[in-house]
Amino acid sequence: MAKKNFEEICMRILKISPFIRFVGIISTNGELLEYKRREGMIPLLDATATKNQFAHIAIKTDMEAKFDKTLGEVQFVWEERKKVQTISFAVGKNRIWVSIDKKVIRSEMLRIIDSCLPIVKSYS
Repeated sequence: MAKKNFEEICMRILKISPFIRFVGIISTNGELLEYKRREGMIPLLDATATKNQFAHIAIKTDMEAKFDKTLGEVQFVWEERKKVQTISFAVGKNRIWVSIDKKVIRSEMLRIIDSCLPIVKSYS
């Protein structure tokens, strides 16, 4: 997939909700291929923790693929953490990782997920 498409994906997802903090595309080896951060947002992770997070996503994606034949491909993963919520989607072999303000109510999270799915599907 072309870098231009990565930028489009990030921009389209960022526009879905003002509660989205960050959208990034992570490669199978954990490299950040493209990202957009909401203006004025301070990162929650430092540079080392960010690299570790992306490596973790890459490893998890690889492990999940081992169950695709039996369980089907992962559509998305939603994590609720104490300070932030994240969702990730597979796009080809890459992952889209989205962080969202913790204060978002569940109905808004579901709206964000439902709005992301057609975008992800159109680039898959």
